[in-house]
Amino acid sequence: MLFPTVDFALFFCLVYLGHWMLNHAARPWKWFMIGASYFFYAWWDPRYIALLALVTVVCQLAAIAVSRQDDRRRRTWAMGIGVALTLAPLLFFKYYGFFTVNVTNTASALGLPLHPPLIQVILPIGVSFYTFMAISYVVDVYHGKFPVSSWTDVTLYLSFFPHLVAGPIVRPDELIPQLDVQRDARHVDVVGAGWLILGGLFKKIVIANYLATAIVEEVFGDPSRHGWLEIGVGIVAYAVQIYCDFSGYTDIAIGLAKLLGFRFPQNFDRPYSARSIQEFWRRWHMTLSRWLRDYLYIPLGGSRKGTGRTYVNLMITMLLGGLWHGAAWHFVVWGGLHGVYLVAGQWKRSLRERGVLAELPAAPWMTALQWLGAFGLVCVAWVFFRADSVGTALTMLRRLFTGAAGSTDLVTTPVLLAIAIGLATQFVPRAPAARIRAGVSRLRPVPMGIAAAFVLFAITTLGPRGVAPFIYFQF
Repeated sequence: MLFPTVDFALFFCLVYLGHWMLNHAARPWKWFMIGASYFFYAWWDPRYIALLALVTVVCQLAAIAVSRQDDRRRRTWAMGIGVALTLAPLLFFKYYGFFTVNVTNTASALGLPLHPPLIQVILPIGVSFYTFMAISYVVDVYHGKFPVSSWTDVTLYLSFFPHLVAGPIVRPDELIPQLDVQRDARHVDVVGAGWLILGGLFKKIVIANYLATAIVEEVFGDPSRHGWLEIGVGIVAYAVQIYCDFSGYTDIAIGLAKLLGFRFPQNFDRPYSARSIQEFWRRWHMTLSRWLRDYLYIPLGGSRKGTGRTYVNLMITMLLGGLWHGAAWHFVVWGGLHGVYLVAGQWKRSLRERGVLAELPAAPWMTALQWLGAFGLVCVAWVFFRADSVGTALTMLRRLFTGAAGSTDLVTTPVLLAIAIGLATQFVPRAPAARIRAGVSRLRPVPMGIAAAFVLFAITTLGPRGVAPFIYFQF
């Protein structure tokens, strides 16, 4: 069930009414929301709900087992086994085929008669996101950061439909305490929620879907047919597309949660305005960045065990982050590139701290060069992320830097305008948007509804026919 569809609109209206009707009765409300969330998840394939339920049961049993261990060693073992069992379904569904193919190919190259069975499995939507949330719960219980919650609360925490299929990755202390808060419909930030939802729909339908159909799919589908200009514009178009697609989804998810009286953490903060890769990762998919930092990079040792170990930890974190995005080598290369970027940034910072490298001048031209360099590095990495293989990505980059101009049919004014709008949103001052939102909040319900209807009409008119699934649904 996609957010920008009539089916979801009807579903949400019914859930919205039931939510506020049962808001005063905690237990019936929780079971109603669990039922609605499981129905939402089952819309794609009812078989998926068994996997969601399995992950929920495993992580709750693991948390209970961890909490009952007095001995630190046993507690650590319980946590490790619990995390491993929680990860097991994700590893099977997402990586079994990747592992089998690579083992078979390696064995064949070595002349070994090894042929593990290849089972074609369909990746359940959202499994990566709710698995990471389940791991957060088990690990936080282990560290004493969060107590063991009730079965009902954990079930709703993992299945709550606004975040279920593509995040944001919400931690236990960010959502579970809100489940027992008595919400007041009169204090819901309707304007803020509507602003996020309509803005997310605009980014997804008008910008992301248009760029995908107008240039990105053709350029990445067969780069050998395109010259350097179309490939260059196509790469930048994909950078804008994936930002508008994913941030659009999370804006809608956060807005829907607001309408229900919940607060979700921010997931994007103008990432393409970053002047370094370090800053980019503080602004892009922020809930995943923090998750990788707190549950992978820091447990590996972070920056506490010397410079060399810091570089190794950064590379491991980003390589695994790339593999998390997809069971393919081009995702691993994407993560590896960002690992190299972060290591290089850490190295430059250490040189400046030791006085070996001078501080850069704080001039507008230097700021522009830093932004251009960071954005260029991000775009190069996006080529590997979007391409269907490492070979295709290398072909694109080779043609970008050495190919002829070729045809320019795909580089149209609407394409350039969509790219410009997508990038401009990264630099527009916040104050004007805040004033517009404040002005809308002072409108009466009828004019406000008319304004919202007009914006929806404009979005559906400007966007291409049909709604493509969100990019991050496949992760």
